[in-house]
Amino acid sequence: MPITACRPRCAACCIAPSISSPIPGMPQGKPAGARCVQLDNAARCRLFGRPERPAVCRQLQPSAEMCGPGDDRGAHAMRYLARLETLTAPR
Repeated sequence: MPITACRPRCAACCIAPSISSPIPGMPQGKPAGARCVQLDNAARCRLFGRPERPAVCRQLQPSAEMCGPGDDRGAHAMRYLARLETLTAPR
């Protein structure tokens, strides 16, 4: 079930997954669990809505399944995305 907006200060999708495509400031992408350099101090993406934002980031949409309960603040999303990372990692 889709949700309409990200939770303030969650940033799980900017930390948990690996990104293999170049990101401004991270030309080799980023490993799973690393904080993206484009994540600001308020835990918001500096590239949101900009063409240089990687396609994988644009395609990942918040959902109740991924984001968990409303008062969670990102712990559920971190676990969910870390599990997806493990399940989809090359062997």
